[in-house]
Amino acid sequence: MIRLKMIQVLILGMMAGVLLGLVATAQDLDDLIPIAKAGDADAQYTLGLKYHFGVGVPQDYAEAAKWSRLAAEQGNADAQSHLGHMYRKGEGFPQDYSEAAKWYRLAAEQGNADAQYNLGVMYRKGEGVPQDYAEAAKWYRLAAEQEDAEAQSNLGVMYHFGVGVPQDYAEAAKWSRLAAEQGNVNAQYNLGVMYRKGEGVPQDYILAYAWANLATANGDSDAEELRDEIKSLLTPIQVLEGQKISRCLHSGKAFEECH
Repeated sequence: MIRLKMIQVLILGMMAGVLLGLVATAQDLDDLIPIAKAGDADAQYTLGLKYHFGVGVPQDYAEAAKWSRLAAEQGNADAQSHLGHMYRKGEGFPQDYSEAAKWYRLAAEQGNADAQYNLGVMYRKGEGVPQDYAEAAKWYRLAAEQEDAEAQSNLGVMYHFGVGVPQDYAEAAKWSRLAAEQGNVNAQYNLGVMYRKGEGVPQDYILAYAWANLATANGDSDAEELRDEIKSLLTPIQVLEGQKISRCLHSGKAFEECH
């Protein structure tokens, strides 16, 4: 059965990109610290990330929290989102879901996709806010429309089960496919199930096998069982066709190019 897997709230995609630009040298810190102390929000946020992840400095959550808060209080959306994560995880502050939701919301309202997704998770789980599936779906959608793969995957699951939104298998398949094409393994598995059952898409065992096979290759242990079950319904030639589609998808090509 398709399942709603909730991952760690923090999405590292944006921050990982920032960290790639953080060259860990003393000169960088010599340049960065005075700018941060002078009140530059971007510098404060960057310095907070350095302390959080130990890039060029010893890892220090308290210092990370200090600089992230200074940037967040100036309205820096990335810092607000990161501060939400720190409160959510209890890093640099006592764990406080209400504060996490507060900072995620401030960033989300500025259009920060990571914060929109994370706020959706908190509404889905009732952490720091009353549990509200419709609000969860609202924030997932906003992030999904910015091509956030985790939000797309979770929104697809909510449409599949009619949680927070009207049940709509076609919408479930649409959002799941968008996430799956970005490499989201949960969505790849879920699409395998949908093609197996003909939910939101025409029933197609070859495509079901292709998506389950891809999810298996990407490390989803549940997908292996699904793949093998579907394989028993196929001829050897159909299995080869499904594997060909999986390889095409794995290469990064769009679904339309692969079948």
